[in-house]
Amino acid sequence: MSEVWLIASGKGGVGKSTTAAALGMALARGGRTVCVVDADIGLRDQDAILGVENAVVYDLIDVARKGCALEQALVALPGEPRLQLLAASQFARARDLNAKAFGKIIDRLREKFAFTLIDCPAGIERGLRNLLTCGADGAILVTTPDAVCLRDAERTSQLLREKGMPEVRLLVNRVNPLLVERGETPSAAQAAARLELQLLGEIPEDLNVCRAALNRLSVLDVPCEAREAYLRTAARLRGEKAPFPGYGTKKRSLWRRLFGPALKEMKPID
Repeated sequence: MSEVWLIASGKGGVGKSTTAAALGMALARGGRTVCVVDADIGLRDQDAILGVENAVVYDLIDVARKGCALEQALVALPGEPRLQLLAASQFARARDLNAKAFGKIIDRLREKFAFTLIDCPAGIERGLRNLLTCGADGAILVTTPDAVCLRDAERTSQLLREKGMPEVRLLVNRVNPLLVERGETPSAAQAAARLELQLLGEIPEDLNVCRAALNRLSVLDVPCEAREAYLRTAARLRGEKAPFPGYGTKKRSLWRRLFGPALKEMKPID
């Protein structure tokens, strides 16, 4: 059965687009056909994240305005034909995307792909609201565990529910186990409980995510803990069971406590 998910966030910079690309890749490598739709009109990112910027000829706005066929705008990833991209326009605005036309595009993508992941604009303004009538099965709300992002995630969750989104699930990104252990940030489970959302995934703070981006690689091509976390999240999205590590909530071994990384007390500068 085909599924359509919005990937949303209350504010920018929480890793929403990276998450959309990583989940798309993980689902494709798990044997599913996937389309990542970059719906952040005017700020096209997914083509660069997925490494196909030179292959984009037509975009979402072209398809919506019937300037080309849907098949002409879809870009398959080299080496991973099960994953395709429908890129955003760099030279348009959110108001240029007709909500009814977008809904028709999503209906056609349902017929072609097992999963359609829509990378939404951050925030709760017109860019997101235009997408809420496309008939998505649910939304994945991406946040980091700091107070500001959690507050914005709460407001975004409220909007999604008010607009009748069938299901909203939470992905907590950049979880720092040491900060959770010290009680400076909530754990992923605590964040989900605070927002009253079902937890879909917890991704740890991992320098390899940044290093992969700098080297034009998918995080799934780098052996690291974030990669494993995204693979577990994709498994849950497929309806499979996968354990939650609970980063920072389990007592570290004596060796890790003695010789692992430590945090100094934070004191204000005099």
